[in-house]
Amino acid sequence: MSETIEIEFKNLLTKLEYEKLLKAFKVKDEQIISQTNHYFDTPDFTLKEFGSALRIREKYNHYELTLKQPAAVGLLETTQTLSQDEFLAAIKNEILPKGIIHERLEQLNISSMYLEYFGSLTTKRAEFPYKEGLLVLDHSSYQNTEDYEVEYEVEDFQRGQLAFKELLEQYSIPLRITPNKIARFYQQKI
Repeated sequence: MSETIEIEFKNLLTKLEYEKLLKAFKVKDEQIISQTNHYFDTPDFTLKEFGSALRIREKYNHYELTLKQPAAVGLLETTQTLSQDEFLAAIKNEILPKGIIHERLEQLNISSMYLEYFGSLTTKRAEFPYKEGLLVLDHSSYQNTEDYEVEYEVEDFQRGQLAFKELLEQYSIPLRITPNKIARFYQQKI
């Protein structure tokens, strides 16, 4: 189990902008990894109403259940490692294991028995250090659509915001309103 505060800046990209950044940062094909997020919520989107999100991330046959909740700055991420059997029970039977995530859901008065599996989003991701943070270039596919995005994960909000703005300006990329992946996934689902 781990809890961290996530501070990140994100911007949707066109395919050409995405390819330009891959080239500018000399990203090689072998640096791009694939991961799949599997999303859960109640039928009436109670987690979404709380500004929260629940997912299982599948990467290299490793599974992590993560609950994201609003924090004073950024998001509080609570993560719990799952076995393959726990992962399959969640996806196929909508049964989440006991643990810290289950406890956090109860604190929100959300019973895990009301959670439903809504589907998955697969991302081809390149990530590497950039200035004082981690720069991430994503190509995501979900619900018969695809998109491109740059994310910048940092520990200091103000310095991160400035560095991200400078990056976009350097590569002539306009700042775009960018909902997070789960919001984009649900926009396509609804």
